[in-house]
Amino acid sequence: MSAYDFDLFVIGAGSGGVRASRMAASFGKKVAVAEDRFLGGTCVNVGCVPKKLFVYASEFTKDFSDARGYGWDVSVNGFDWPTLRDAKTKEIERLNGIYRNLLTNAGVELIWGRATVTGPHAVQVDGRAYTAERILVAVGGWPFVPDIPGAELGITSNEVFYLDSFPKRVLVVGGGYVAVEFAGIFKGLGAEVTQIYRRDLFLRGFDAEVSTFLAEEMRKKGVDLRFNLDVTALEKAGSGAILAKLTDGTVLEVDAVLFATGRKPNTAGLGLETVGVDLAEDGGIPVNDRYETNIPSIHAIGDVIERPYDLTPVAIAEGMAFTYRLYGPGPREVDYDFIPTAVFSQPTIGTVGYSEEQARAKFGAVDVFATDFRPMKHTLSGDPERVFMKLIVERATDRVVGLHMVGDAAGEIVQGMAVAMKAGATKAVFDMTIGIHPTAAEEFVTMRTPRPDPMAKAAE
Repeated sequence: MSAYDFDLFVIGAGSGGVRASRMAASFGKKVAVAEDRFLGGTCVNVGCVPKKLFVYASEFTKDFSDARGYGWDVSVNGFDWPTLRDAKTKEIERLNGIYRNLLTNAGVELIWGRATVTGPHAVQVDGRAYTAERILVAVGGWPFVPDIPGAELGITSNEVFYLDSFPKRVLVVGGGYVAVEFAGIFKGLGAEVTQIYRRDLFLRGFDAEVSTFLAEEMRKKGVDLRFNLDVTALEKAGSGAILAKLTDGTVLEVDAVLFATGRKPNTAGLGLETVGVDLAEDGGIPVNDRYETNIPSIHAIGDVIERPYDLTPVAIAEGMAFTYRLYGPGPREVDYDFIPTAVFSQPTIGTVGYSEEQARAKFGAVDVFATDFRPMKHTLSGDPERVFMKLIVERATDRVVGLHMVGDAAGEIVQGMAVAMKAGATKAVFDMTIGIHPTAAEEFVTMRTPRPDPMAKAAE
């Protein structure tokens, strides 16, 4: 008989925590999960799922406009925010129920409340103590709000999905995934949108050419993009609007300010410091390749750990790897190379592998193939939107080490390309692959001439 109440106690019922707990239970372990907010974590409730539904809704504006070029007499009578908001909420509630069933059917004990770690093998939830051979922290991240006067007047991605009324004028502060996606969402749904970012260009870490191209396309759609600019204070106007004071001295009057200024690990109040778990300055948890903290019985996975990938599929993969290593038939490692991702901006970004800047730093000599063009659909629609594609090839091996796209269905297209890149596909393999015509995706297998190498010119 075990000396502990549970073999595994998971703190956080997000994607990674749910996967780890279910798999551990399937291997015959006694498992509990503590959750203080909602099942499914950020992605299901206030992240990728509701956001993608909002993206779909916002794209109808463009679809209605494009249809006219194809002979459709389209009449649009307006957009009803409560209909979208409440339909989204109903879908999220359905998914919450699915997650509950997944846990209970697997034999996992679900405990509601904010858990705190009280020892290497001890957890407390709402005053009740539990023991476990191992503790897994999978609490994800939490939106960061800058410390400025009036910050409480703004909203984050936690609140944006539940607004009582639709804001007609929106200021988006930030330059990451959430910022560019919601700038497109609000614009597509009919709002006037200003997006500000404190650096020269948004989407830091992405290929610079991709970010620049997206900025141009967003401006075409009417998003007022302003770089090297930040907000210094918010205050309430007499009309009920919000006055946003900016670093250049200007003041914007808007109906909503969305702080999309990043996320921090949600470790505050977990008690980790009190039991000696090392934490990074931002609250992140350093772990080794077995997802162990400096206290071997306490583990962590997902957005809460010190990793550069705050992505739901990565958290799920880490949950699987953690469980297989401890309880399964053998190790199942997460390969962090060539992880594909998409930004559901408008147009969408799909990317896998290295940016041009990263590839040159890592591999030295690379060949770059790129194209941008007006997609076939818009020859009749009249839409000025263009598509951008880019391949980066390590010259010494001919391996494709970076693939990037900005355009419709970029996420869908790049997912398939990621399989080839994970398998080590070379540019020669791409060249031998017959394209599907007419599609945008065929451009990835028909680009033949690399750009002139700027490094070679510099050496002359």
